[in-house]
Amino acid sequence: MVIFTQEEHKQIATAIQLAERQTSGEIHCAVCRQSDSYFLAAGFVFSAVTLMVGLLFAWLFHWLWIDIDLRIFVTAQFIAYGAGLFILYQIPRLRLRLVPKSLRYRRAHANAMQQFFAQNTHRTQARTGVLVFVSLAERYAEIVADGGISDKVSQDQWNTIVADLIAGAAEKRLVHALINAVEQIQTILIVHFLPSADNPNELPDHVIEI
Repeated sequence: MVIFTQEEHKQIATAIQLAERQTSGEIHCAVCRQSDSYFLAAGFVFSAVTLMVGLLFAWLFHWLWIDIDLRIFVTAQFIAYGAGLFILYQIPRLRLRLVPKSLRYRRAHANAMQQFFAQNTHRTQARTGVLVFVSLAERYAEIVADGGISDKVSQDQWNTIVADLIAGAAEKRLVHALINAVEQIQTILIVHFLPSADNPNELPDHVIEI
């Protein structure tokens, strides 16, 4: 599934190019549909729930003096377990509901760091690379800045941009939110990182879809 149209790609690329003309910082954007399949994590949660429900039913039958053949009870439990895993496999969105938010955020953060290094955002000459990362399924956004920038820009400034990004994505205004994020980053970087005489373009200006 395509996240952005060609026209939207051009709009984001143009915003990045305009921002980078005003600063020596290098801005890179990556948007991910989902940072993990979560099948194993959701399967673990479902397994624990299945065991607990089975135990509760076992005690309920015992309390109500209902005699059920052990083989039938275990078989029914395995059928329910297998059917549940099959549903989890077929419906990815359901997995997200079973996985704690903290785990979703950890996986999305790990993906952001992976993209930071995979796209060579850390390889700029002055260490002024900035990655704008969004993971849609997790409703997660992060700005990862290289050492040359993070030493001079506080995390609170990034947090404000991230909050706007998440809100924009939730309201189906992702393109506008990304462009706005790029413009805000430009405003921050221009204070500390004026463009050099040659101001080389060291990173691709287009947004990466993952």
